[in-house]
Amino acid sequence: MDLSKYRAKLVGNEEERAVSPVIGVILMVAITVILAAVIAAFVLDMGDSMGSGPTNAAVSSDVSNSDETVTLTVDEIGDAEKFEIRGEGADAVGNLSDSDLESTGDSVTLDITNGSKSGYNESSANIVAISGDSESTVSSFEWNFN
Repeated sequence: MDLSKYRAKLVGNEEERAVSPVIGVILMVAITVILAAVIAAFVLDMGDSMGSGPTNAAVSSDVSNSDETVTLTVDEIGDAEKFEIRGEGADAVGNLSDSDLESTGDSVTLDITNGSKSGYNESSANIVAISGDSESTVSSFEWNFN
């Protein structure tokens, strides 16, 4: 069985080919570049739509068990607009006003309620930095007056 006449029909000769190999390679490269651009645009856009990242700030705390106070100092304000105290012992420490910690180096000393509210002789609290809708816990502290 001679398949040479069928080979010519399947593969074709130089005159019968629809697309030259050079054109085929160029089309494959173009498809690859377009596909890479679409994927990159999707990934980069998805990163922007995930919202802003964590709020960058650094606050240090110094608890004085003898004076029953906590001193908060802003080490780096970053992009924080304000700070809040949260956690199980937040009621004992109290709230920060918006003007307490406004820039790097600002410091505030807060009295920790001892004995007036049961269960706060030993507790902890977190300092949360807030920037718009973004929040991050930047520090935590604990105390023990027993």
